Amino acid sequence: MKPIIFCDFDGTITATDNIVSLMEHFVPEESEKIAQDIIAQTITFKDGVTAMFELLSTRQKDEVIQYLLNTAVIREGFGEFVQYAHSHDIPFYIVSGGVDFFIEPMIEKFGPFAGIYCNSADFSDQQIKLLYPHSCDEECAKYEVQGCGCCKPTVMRTVAQDDHFKIVIGDSISDFEAAKQADLVLARDHLIGRCEELQIPFKPFETFHDCLDVVKELLEA
Repeated sequence: MKPIIFCDFDGTITATDNIVSLMEHFVPEESEKIAQDIIAQTITFKDGVTAMFELLSTRQKDEVIQYLLNTAVIREGFGEFVQYAHSHDIPFYIVSGGVDFFIEPMIEKFGPFAGIYCNSADFSDQQIKLLYPHSCDEECAKYEVQGCGCCKPTVMRTVAQDDHFKIVIGDSISDFEAAKQADLVLARDHLIGRCEELQIPFKPFETFHDCLDVVKELLEA
């Protein structure tokens, strides 16, 4: 089987969650309750992130972008991991609940990638509006409410072939449904707990050097 990689962005490729960092900096009090509701799953990820970005004025666009570019840290070993995937013809997809206006400039120098699936931002009105071009398909558990935003399981079903060995790399509850479809899960933070709860096999990681070691061992086997 041929390996294929589906990698989260916020908190996975970057050392911290960029949306959380953004909200804590610009609108900490207003966004805190929304963040708690997302974690408690009393609202969908899509509705929560939509509400968060609506707290930000489009006049803040340049300030928001510059803040993220100045503060975001790419996780150690990411460049080497991407180079290894390129050199071994392993398709590498970034699939994220984050937003194009900060994801694309952060990872541009590491590309090209097989694909980048994420949400988009509309700055044409007074508040920042998020657009969701990668919605849930009928097989997604959240299809009726379209709750995923960028639906990672749907992307995987669209892209992966029957002979692919699917590797999912992630850190949060937004990666959990994707992890259920994976042949191999590389997990950190909240995703570790969710995998343990439902006994989904995983390998923990802290840096992409850890991920590289696992993938090398896989290919050698």
